[in-house]
Amino acid sequence: MTLKKKNYKIATILPYKESYTFDYASAVSLWVSEFFRKSKFRNNNYIYGNTKPGKYLTKNYINIPLSNLKLRFKSTSSEYTEKLLKELNKKKFEVIEVHNRPLVLFKLLGKIKSKFIMYYHNDPLSMSGSKTISERKEILNKIDKIIFISEWIKKRFFRGLEDLSTNKTEIIYHSVEPRNKIKKFNYITFVGKLNYAKGYDLYKDALIKILDKYPDWIGLSIGDESRRKIYINHKQHKELGFLNHQKILDILDKSHIAVVPSRWEEPFGRVAMEATACGCATITSNTGGLSETSNYCINIDKINSQKIYEKIKSLIENKIKRTKIQNLSRKNIKHSISKNTKLIDLMRESIFPKYQLNISRKKLKIINLFNQGQKSNYRLFNISLGKKFTNGFIRNNHDVLEISDRDFLKNNRSLLSFDSNKKQFQKHLIEVFKNYNPDLFFFGHTNNIELSTIDELRSNNKNLIISHWNEDPLMTGLKFSKKNIDNIRPYVEIVDHNFTTTHSSVFKNKFKNCKFNFFFVPVDKNIECFDVYNLSAKNDIFYAMSHGVNRGVLKGGFEDSRIKFLEKLIKKIPNIKYDFRGFGDKQPIWGNDFNRTIIDCKMGLNLSRGAPTKYYSSNRIASILGNGLLTFIDKKTQLDDFFSNKEVIFYNNIDDLASKIIYYSKNDTLRKKIAKSGQNKYFKLFNESKIAKHIVDISLGNKSNLY
Repeated sequence: MTLKKKNYKIATILPYKESYTFDYASAVSLWVSEFFRKSKFRNNNYIYGNTKPGKYLTKNYINIPLSNLKLRFKSTSSEYTEKLLKELNKKKFEVIEVHNRPLVLFKLLGKIKSKFIMYYHNDPLSMSGSKTISERKEILNKIDKIIFISEWIKKRFFRGLEDLSTNKTEIIYHSVEPRNKIKKFNYITFVGKLNYAKGYDLYKDALIKILDKYPDWIGLSIGDESRRKIYINHKQHKELGFLNHQKILDILDKSHIAVVPSRWEEPFGRVAMEATACGCATITSNTGGLSETSNYCINIDKINSQKIYEKIKSLIENKIKRTKIQNLSRKNIKHSISKNTKLIDLMRESIFPKYQLNISRKKLKIINLFNQGQKSNYRLFNISLGKKFTNGFIRNNHDVLEISDRDFLKNNRSLLSFDSNKKQFQKHLIEVFKNYNPDLFFFGHTNNIELSTIDELRSNNKNLIISHWNEDPLMTGLKFSKKNIDNIRPYVEIVDHNFTTTHSSVFKNKFKNCKFNFFFVPVDKNIECFDVYNLSAKNDIFYAMSHGVNRGVLKGGFEDSRIKFLEKLIKKIPNIKYDFRGFGDKQPIWGNDFNRTIIDCKMGLNLSRGAPTKYYSSNRIASILGNGLLTFIDKKTQLDDFFSNKEVIFYNNIDDLASKIIYYSKNDTLRKKIAKSGQNKYFKLFNESKIAKHIVDISLGNKSNLY
C-alpha cells in the first residue's frame, strides 16, 4: 500500500486577546509561531487572531477585526466566533486548531465539517467551557485530539475523569533551539509579571541581600505589572520593563543566573526552559509544570526568599558548580523546536486514518470479535470463519487480539444479572480498546455490542475503522433471512464497511446508504487439511446440516426445504452410499467427528438454506471442496463465474443431480481429477490470507478485487 502525502489545510485559532506581533507576543503566540516556521504544512496553515497593528510573527496570519472590544453590552467572543465561522466555511479547512478557548471550540463544533484539535496552554479547570467534568467529557468525545503543553495541565484536565492515558491526547511542550555560547556577565535575571503570584517579592528580598554581599553582581528585572506594588530599590539593580522575546533571550544569554520563583501553579514555565537553553544556572520553585522544563533547573520546594538567597549565594561562590550546571543546561535541551514540530505534524496526520503509524508500515492492530465457542468446547473450530480471519490477518503480518463476546457473557453469568452482565461487557470492551488501541475493529454475528459503546470506541480513537461481517443468508423469500437482516440492521448503518457472503445485489434494497462488500467463505490449509481424493473412502456422498450450530442436536418438529430435497434425492439414488448428518435420525456432527466422517466420503453436496442465490454458499463449501471431495453445486448460484465444470459439478435440478451422483460414483479417476482441481482452484481464489487482505484493503478505503 503506497501512502500519498497530503498538504492539509489547517486553520489555527488564537485567543482573540492574544497579540501576534514581534513586540508584544506572549506565550501562546510564541508557541504557535515557532512551530509554524518549521512545519511541513506551513504553506497551507493560516493563523487567525485579533491583534493591534504591528509586525506579525509569521506569514499566513489573518487578523479578524472586532468592533465590540470597547462595547460592554456586546459579546466580543461571539463576534469573533461569528466572523471565524464565515471565514472557515469559505476556505473549507480540513483541520481546525483552537488554542486555549473551549467556548470558541464549542461554538465551532457541528457548524464546520473539519477535524478539530484543542490546545491547552493553561489550567483547563480555570477556563469557561472545561471547568466541569461533563464539559471535559464532551470535549473528549467530540474532538479528534487534545494537546497539552505540560503533563501538569493534562492531569488537571483529567481531574475527576477515569482515564489519564487516552490516545486522543498528546503533550507537546514549549520548545527552543540550541543557543550559541557567548560571554557571560554577573547578571541575576528575573523575567515575568512583577507581582506576588510570580514570586517577585521573594526575588526582591533575596536579591537585595545578594547585592549587598556581592557588589560586583547586578540584578535585572524584565517585565511589568499594571497594578504594581513591589519595587526593588538598589543601586546594583536595573528594571528593564517589558521587552520583546528576542531581547529577553539576548539578556538571558549574557546572564549567569536566572530566577523563576513562582508561587502560582505555572502551566509550564517557558522562562525557565529558555533560561536553561541560554546557559543560565536557573533557580525555580517546584510548582505546576516548572519541573518539566529542564533536567538541570535547581528546584526549590516550599520556596521562600531565604532559600533563594542560599541557592544564589552557592552559585556565586562555587564557580565550578555554576559553570557545570550552565554547560549541562545549554547542551541538554529537553524540548527541541525541530523535534516537537515533527511531532505536531505527525499528530496532525494521525487524525486521518491513512496516515496512522501502523497503517504506514502496513502492519495493523486488529481486534477480531466473534464467538470462539468456549462454551461448546470449541466443537465449531473447523467451521469458524472468525478463526480463519484471525489466521489470515496474522499471516499477512498484522497483530490480532481476539474477543469472544458470548463466552465473556456466559463466564460472568453466574455473578451478574443479564443486564449487569451486558453492561460489564461494554466496559470490558471499552477498556480493552483503550489499552490495545486497534486500527481496525472487525466483528460479526453478535448483538451484544451496544451502539453507545461503538460511539465511545470512536470517540476514544477517531482513526478507528470498524468493519462488520455476516455469513448467514440474506436473500429474500426466506424467513430465516428476514431474521438475519433484522439482526444486522442496527450495525450496518453505523460501521464503515459491511462484508457478507450473500452478494449485495440480492438484498441492497433492504438498506439505504450502506457499504456492502461480498466475500467468499475462506479455506485454510490448517483447517481444510485433507486430500480426500487420495483416500479410499467407503461412502459415496456426504451432506451435513444442523438445526442451529449453538444447539448442536436435532430439534423436534424442525422443518426445512432441504429435508424435503434430501428425501426426494434419496429415492432417486437408492443404490448410492450416502452419509447425511442432521437428517433423519442422525445427529449433527462437529469438530473432529466431522473430520472423521467427511474423509470417509468421496463426494459432497453443497446445498444451502433457501433458494439458490447469486454467489451465496454456507460455510460447508469450504469443508467439502476444501478437503478434496468432488462437490455438487446448484448452477443457479452462479458460482460457475469462479469454478468451471473441470473443478466442480454443477446441476440444474434434482434429477440432473441424481444422475451425476450416480455417474461420478462409478468413475473414480475422473472424480478424483475434478475434486483435486476444484480444491486447488478454491485455495488459489479464496484462501484465508487472500480474504483477509481483501477485508483490510476495503476497510482502509483501497481498491480490491476479490475475483
